[in-house]
Amino acid sequence: MNIDHPLTQAVIAGRRRDVPALVQQCIDAGEAAGDIVEKRLVPGMMEIGERFKRSEIFVPEMLIAARSMKEALKVLEPMLVAAGVRPEHRALIGTVEGDLHDIGKNLVATMWKGANIDVIDLGVNVTPAKFVEAVAQHKPDVVGLSALLTTTMPAMRDAVHAIRESGAKTRVVIGGAPVTQEFAREIGADGYAPDAGSAVDMALGLMRGSSN
Repeated sequence: MNIDHPLTQAVIAGRRRDVPALVQQCIDAGEAAGDIVEKRLVPGMMEIGERFKRSEIFVPEMLIAARSMKEALKVLEPMLVAAGVRPEHRALIGTVEGDLHDIGKNLVATMWKGANIDVIDLGVNVTPAKFVEAVAQHKPDVVGLSALLTTTMPAMRDAVHAIRESGAKTRVVIGGAPVTQEFAREIGADGYAPDAGSAVDMALGLMRGSSN
């Protein structure tokens, strides 16, 4: 993974004012919009995720990098649409019923987008029925469930159970302050991510595995 390109470095450093001009330089040099995403933006956000996992940076730095990536996508999205370029994978995410916390969920959603995953964000206080309905509608490769309160962990269990009972083949990843790998196994989730950087690795691993 090459992170030496000026655009990649600008995303990592959170220099969002510089990003549009650097994207235009790539376009002027003949790079396709899809290649700019895959070769310039995704490596930057993946590097941010790795640094976060190593505690070299923290939430504010992740958010600043994410804003820089969004500036790049503003320039590229019309070109991506015109070229018919779509992310290879799709994910659904939401905070479970009874829980109104969204910072962790938003971070994971942003990191997934940075890894070129199409993300449908259902928001907070999402009922099991709404998860099932959204899975049927969007047919995601992965569903992410978030909970910050120990009192809403049973709702996470109910959501996983409802998705399984629906017959959907999607993978389910859980995360949040009170959640553990043991709890993930207990409720039948496919994976547990302790932080946003790990959530990227977990989701990509599951999606690539399911496509084999």
